[in-house]
Amino acid sequence: MSFLNHLINGISLGSIYAIIALGYTMVYGIAKMLNFAHGDVIMVGGYMCFCATTYLGWPPIAGVLLAVVVCTVLGVVIERLAYKPLRMAPSLAVLITAIGVSYFLQNAALLIWGSSTKSFTSVVGGDPIQLFGGQLTITRVTIVTVLACVVIMVALTLFTGKSKMGTAMRAVSEDKGAAQLMGINVNTTISLTFAIGSGLAAIAGVLLCSAYPTLLPTTGSMPGIKAFTAAVFGGIGSIPGALLGGILLGVIEIFAKAYISTQLSDAIVFAVLIIVLLVKPDGLLGKHVSEKV
Repeated sequence: MSFLNHLINGISLGSIYAIIALGYTMVYGIAKMLNFAHGDVIMVGGYMCFCATTYLGWPPIAGVLLAVVVCTVLGVVIERLAYKPLRMAPSLAVLITAIGVSYFLQNAALLIWGSSTKSFTSVVGGDPIQLFGGQLTITRVTIVTVLACVVIMVALTLFTGKSKMGTAMRAVSEDKGAAQLMGINVNTTISLTFAIGSGLAAIAGVLLCSAYPTLLPTTGSMPGIKAFTAAVFGGIGSIPGALLGGILLGVIEIFAKAYISTQLSDAIVFAVLIIVLLVKPDGLLGKHVSEKV
């Protein structure tokens, strides 16, 4: 039963990576930029929920809603102040700006909440489910995380495929200039993309802190990097690819920790990514796009 326990834990962790990766893949797929501050938005979401439930005494659902609202607004502000002026700038300038925003958010959190570890109370209550005489244990957080991941993935797929704004997003992703000529507000579309991605980051941050109940200004850094890896693994720009990449990455990480080495688990995860990209550079579900130069 230990194999099944590890598999379930891997799917749970991978679901968190997948939710974060959806934010990365949407921003890259539509705005064609890598928002490396995304991991720190996760951290802000965790702190917002922590403050609401611990200091203000709000119920968990209210804490989650506050985190989503604050991170959504934060994502729009970051896009308007840091990225919008660089719309026509080289990719390197956008990348450096994203790293700068990341350090700004980390240090702002350090000044506001300090460097001490905060103990996060899970927003999902209830005892674990015991199966097969207690040999298989499934926590409530695991169930909620997996369900949230599936619901978000399906909702985003329907939104981008069926709604008017989703059509606008796909048009901007294909060609910003042509989309603008067709009457689509490119700036609003990109801002909405950042808002959705940041809202998802808040949910991921709350679920991450519920599963691993500690909170620091650097909480989102490593999960953010791994989620970006998952997005590349599955094919960045692809919503199903983000889901597949996140689940596979989580399962590989947990099995590596369980059966090989805790210290080498991260190295194994990134080694698998390198191998996949050598065989299929566009990721597992990514589409090869030829560009004229």
